[in-house]
Amino acid sequence: MNLEKTKEILKEYFGYDTLRVGQDKIIENILSNKDVVGIMPTGAGKSICFQIPAMILEGITIVISPLISLMKDQVNSLTQVGIKAAYLNSSLTEKQYFTVLDNIRNGIYKIIYVAPERLLVNGFIEALESLKVSMITIDEAHCISQWGQDFRPSYMQIVDFINKLPTKPIISAFTATATSLVKDDIINILNLHNPYVLVTGFDRSNLYFEVQKPNDKYQALEDFLKDRKEESGIIYCSTRDNVENVCKYLNDNDYEATRYHAGLSDKERKENQEDFIYDRRRIMVATNAFGMGIDKSNVSFVVHYNMPKDIESYYQEAGRAGRDGSEAHCLLLYSGQDVRTNLYMIENSKDRSYESIDSERELKARDRERLKIMSNYCHTSTCLRQYIINYFGEEVKDSCDNCSNCKTEFEDIDITVPAQKIISCVIKTRERFGTNMIIDILRGSKNKRILIMGLDKISTYNIMAETDAFAKEVVNFLILNDYLYTTNDEFPILKLGKFAGRFLKEKESLSMKVVKFNKAIANETSNDKKVSSKSKNKKTVDLHSVDANLLSSLKTLRLSLATEQKVPAFLIFSDSTLIDMCVKMPQTEEEFLEVSGVGKQKLERYGAKFLELITSKKELGIIENNQNENDKLTADEIKTDFNEIIIFEEPVTISTIADQINVVIMQQGRKITAIKLNNWLIEKGYLEIIEEDENKRKSPTSKGEELGITSVEKKNFKEQTYYTNYFSQNAQRFIVDNINELI
Repeated sequence: MNLEKTKEILKEYFGYDTLRVGQDKIIENILSNKDVVGIMPTGAGKSICFQIPAMILEGITIVISPLISLMKDQVNSLTQVGIKAAYLNSSLTEKQYFTVLDNIRNGIYKIIYVAPERLLVNGFIEALESLKVSMITIDEAHCISQWGQDFRPSYMQIVDFINKLPTKPIISAFTATATSLVKDDIINILNLHNPYVLVTGFDRSNLYFEVQKPNDKYQALEDFLKDRKEESGIIYCSTRDNVENVCKYLNDNDYEATRYHAGLSDKERKENQEDFIYDRRRIMVATNAFGMGIDKSNVSFVVHYNMPKDIESYYQEAGRAGRDGSEAHCLLLYSGQDVRTNLYMIENSKDRSYESIDSERELKARDRERLKIMSNYCHTSTCLRQYIINYFGEEVKDSCDNCSNCKTEFEDIDITVPAQKIISCVIKTRERFGTNMIIDILRGSKNKRILIMGLDKISTYNIMAETDAFAKEVVNFLILNDYLYTTNDEFPILKLGKFAGRFLKEKESLSMKVVKFNKAIANETSNDKKVSSKSKNKKTVDLHSVDANLLSSLKTLRLSLATEQKVPAFLIFSDSTLIDMCVKMPQTEEEFLEVSGVGKQKLERYGAKFLELITSKKELGIIENNQNENDKLTADEIKTDFNEIIIFEEPVTISTIADQINVVIMQQGRKITAIKLNNWLIEKGYLEIIEEDENKRKSPTSKGEELGITSVEKKNFKEQTYYTNYFSQNAQRFIVDNINELI
């Protein structure tokens, strides 16, 4: 009976015919009144694992979630499919908060999302007194463990809350990243008795992983983004300064980017996040304060401008790309400074409290060990996916053929002599120094510290002619292969590894893989590389085989509906659902229900409009296939198409205008960019380039101001000023009316 009910709810509310791997087992165990722990990668469908049982169980389900954005997205998504849900967090006004409490008392909701800080406040437990709490779900459950990468003291209130309930409900805990130690901690802290534990596997096959070590990160970022102007993505930086600088660089180069970090006001963080969620800004530049639980399905890339502090953080953040199963790119830009920045943050973090000095010492040592493993990821020449998945305890032996290391041609070079020199120097200096000092000695540096300590007199001084970068690569290789290791101190020291003695004594030879120089490969464009890295991904073929005109029209309709309802477009239908519509071309309600992601609720709400559009496009396609040169669209007919471009009542950015124009003209095989629009406005005298302190910005002229272009002054958290141009309804109309000059 439970199986039948599960399938019925899955189809009616969520629009899917089958559950994903692991979802069925978790749901089955919950409905058998067992506690469960689900360790499932981002995008594996954790939410359905508790949302379906919540609909079947007799009482209500409380979902404990760490971030406001996650709750809002989840509740909006549930509301879209007709499930009564609400959230309680600090974003609600006092009146809204008490309204939700009243509705809880009246049994209005089946699912209630609650921030951990709100569990024990006055009113909430009292509101539950007359209700049966069937299940408590803990999302991002790794936050309850001090051994996890994201420990949150507020999560410790969960146990007190559970103990205050008259009867113990079913407990379900979910996370995407948990080692065995963290998993055991979750079970012990939550007092779970013989829980069903499922680890579905950590692999996200749709993600392409890449590591670069560029001399110029700005240039590397520009090279990566130049072919992705129409894509949505996140760029993570380790510090607020980097967020501000990268965001400014992108906006100066005509990328519509916004930013998010703890130094901004709550109001600005909320506005910037909504700009990204609602696709008003395509790129979010942020610290790790952004993103946990962000359910934005069309994120097609995640760039780490700086290396994160551990694999758990990296995989969780990278996993925010490709949540709908579409292919996505995860790029990490590494530099040695990233290691030093992370070490400083580990030693000086103000966001973490410790029970004792011994606990602090142990936890910081573990954090430094995790940082070392993360650093090794950036230096390995083996499969990147394999490295990540093996870290989480899952054995993967075969290469993935979908990461930069698997796609790169390497060659072996002999490093026996450089390795001997490095290990000998570590011995001669009695294992007292870190990597930089050892390399400085080997390369004959005359820095003051070396001369004062007399290290210029030892036999390994100035015996290495190779470059600093090459020497560091050899050191990293020796660390990766246990010839050397670094201590877990605030200032790591190089020590002899378990194979060092044998290497020197038995005079072994060593070889290291380096990138093979190939002129043909070197001359490839970044776009060629992007295509080649994805050539074996079947989803690419599916995407390019659908009707681009139809897909564009479906997105336009989705945007219109989302604007009316004031929700993100992906909550209406995900991109993957729209693509499936293009593939299946449904003509009836029954056929529309066969589209992945379409359930009965969404059929009732949106089916008629989408079916009408698909049918009309199909009929138009038949006409187009049979038309000759004399049947092509006339200028007047094209003008009519331009009248379909959305003009917003409120002022918008140039990127938003370009997006709305492209929705129409891409159906005719054409496209326009924000850069081209800006250049045209400069030529016409509506904008001018202003140079200030070596920076350039596009500012409206008096003619542009009369048209309705406004330059809005903004300040970042360091009180630095920057400007964004907004276009009134009149200015938008002017651009659309003159679009023939541009295309």
